[in-house]
Amino acid sequence: MRDQEPAPKDAERRLSTKEAAELLGVKPETVYAYVSRGQLSSRRVSGGRGSTFDAGEVEALARRNRRDRSGGSGSGGPGGGNPGGELSVRTRLTLIESDRYFFRGVDAVDLADRHTYEEVAEWLWTGRMLPGSTFTAPAAFVSVARRAVEALPEHAAPADLLRVATVAAATADPLRFDLSEDAVLGTARTLIPTLVAALPPAGHHRRDEGPMAHRLWTRLSVHKDPDEASLRALDAALALLVDHDLAASTLAVRVAASARAHPYAAVSAGLGVIEGPLHGAASGLAHRLLQDVLEQGDAAPVIADELRAGRRVPGLGHRLYSGEDPRARALFALLEQIPRAEPALLAARDIVETTARHAPLHANVDLALAVLTVSSGMGPTAGETIFAVARTAGWIAHALEEYGERPLRMRPSGLYAGPRPPQPLPE
Repeated sequence: MRDQEPAPKDAERRLSTKEAAELLGVKPETVYAYVSRGQLSSRRVSGGRGSTFDAGEVEALARRNRRDRSGGSGSGGPGGGNPGGELSVRTRLTLIESDRYFFRGVDAVDLADRHTYEEVAEWLWTGRMLPGSTFTAPAAFVSVARRAVEALPEHAAPADLLRVATVAAATADPLRFDLSEDAVLGTARTLIPTLVAALPPAGHHRRDEGPMAHRLWTRLSVHKDPDEASLRALDAALALLVDHDLAASTLAVRVAASARAHPYAAVSAGLGVIEGPLHGAASGLAHRLLQDVLEQGDAAPVIADELRAGRRVPGLGHRLYSGEDPRARALFALLEQIPRAEPALLAARDIVETTARHAPLHANVDLALAVLTVSSGMGPTAGETIFAVARTAGWIAHALEEYGERPLRMRPSGLYAGPRPPQPLPE
């Protein structure tokens, strides 16, 4: 607590601790907690044991608290905000409920089972199912994006390649600032195939036509002739990962779109967040864990090493699902139809069962992605690439939705916790 000298007689109106607590709607102990956090300043009562508080400061804090509780500027606009203080944004795109998730009210797993990635993306964008949907990349966009990607060092991460390709494609599009629905949808249908086309091939060939999963396979796998079951698993992975409510990268996209950044810039914002080990890069950690288990033939020593190092075992658990991640369950079912995936599937099961001895966690989509990438001749970063390409469709859906909202609504208020001004100039 910061106590100051008694105020002069003509000072501003002061409140007692009880009065401040009543105005704030909190207990007296909470008032002193506000002081310790720097949100209020206090002054000792002359000749007494109590403290007084500036009425203006208390009233301003009360207004901020009321705004936070009702949603206010930090709520993301109409329908946002909650008493718990977490940011919430009204959306018509994805609902996660009872260990299931839905795209525009339709079970997302069923959509991925019956439709291609492109068709699921169109459903998310428009609410219409367009059978046989295909995406085409303009030659000019592909050319500039490839040149930009080829200029990067060999150790550049997938998110680096995709981010650079996105910026390069934007420079080739003079109409990128048109935020009308038709224009944004046109950008979506050309940007995704441009990103895939800009990626270097994993082997000696690359495919630039056909379904997006077929094109992406040649960028990720050293297996030249994949079987239909493997391509189906990759396509399903893309469809399952299209969107997942307001993940960190999606929030970044909506903030950018709220400021009316064009779709390329909004996608670039998402790519900047996805690189974190707690988000898009998590599948790479699960890939390496799975490889270690396959090499040692037993999950126990590998899990022991993770725990000994104080690391969280990747590929397990999800804060939004109490049971198994429905995306993992769907992808595992498809991988069971691929004979060469059996060793990786058994290793993944060993990881889950071994970890369950001390923490009953279910497999999440990162572990399922790891089984796909390990068994398909893909590198550790392939899962991150799959995740980013898939989620680009969801990001654009959220950007399109945000363009229809009030500009700059994604502007929460800062809760200043520093020293109260005025402070002396530093020497």
